[in-house]
Amino acid sequence: MKYSVSEQYNTVILTFKGKAMGGPSATGLSDDIKKFIEEGKTNVVADLSKVTFMNSSGLGILISTLTSLRNAGGDLKICGASDRIESLLIVTKLITVFDHYKTLDEAVKAYQ
Repeated sequence: MKYSVSEQYNTVILTFKGKAMGGPSATGLSDDIKKFIEEGKTNVVADLSKVTFMNSSGLGILISTLTSLRNAGGDLKICGASDRIESLLIVTKLITVFDHYKTLDEAVKAYQ
């Protein structure tokens, strides 16, 4: 699971790429989230527009990230989910747990 980090309007943006299936990079993401929380950066957007596949491990990573951020007084919003990933969120009922947006701009603006 590959991702890059950027910031826009006091919001951390995690842009995921390729297959979101957990693995060693998930540990790196967890460490990054802890670092963001320590720095007071608890408004995060997960941009899924470049994700081609997601399995249950990928969903678990999103859930654990959401939980960590909410426990710190923040939130995780998702954007850009393909029809396939959105269907996965609907089937698992996670669509009701995450604030989700079509575009990155809409997700970032939701924090303002």
